[in-house]
Amino acid sequence: MSPEKKYRNPTPTVDIIISWKDQGIILIKRKNKPFGWALPGGFVDYGESLEAAAIREAKEETGLDVTLLRQFHTYSDPDRDERLHSISTVFLAQADGEPRSGDDAIDYGVFEEHKLPHPLVFDHAQILDDFFNNRF
Repeated sequence: MSPEKKYRNPTPTVDIIISWKDQGIILIKRKNKPFGWALPGGFVDYGESLEAAAIREAKEETGLDVTLLRQFHTYSDPDRDERLHSISTVFLAQADGEPRSGDDAIDYGVFEEHKLPHPLVFDHAQILDDFFNNRF
């Protein structure tokens, strides 16, 4: 490989579908662009596993300690995030305790399938549609 050749690679991220006390799932309202409602999640740090990133991001954005149940699916559409090409691995998790907004979140909410807020950013409407319709 020549020294001038540079690779552009997608950025790994995680998102977490957190079930909370059988009342619904937790979504956060973002304080940074793109504005709107989103699953808790974010970028994977160098040297960090996907699982560790999911646990960390859930804690930073919701204040909750989560138990990861399983990996749900990976989403890789190059247009899923307007800022850059990212690949998100989505985890299913459950949590107890009382959520609070933190880090990139200005608010949070607990929502049922037919009462989701708008707008949902990124491809999170598709992710939640897949989740609620047991697609994976």
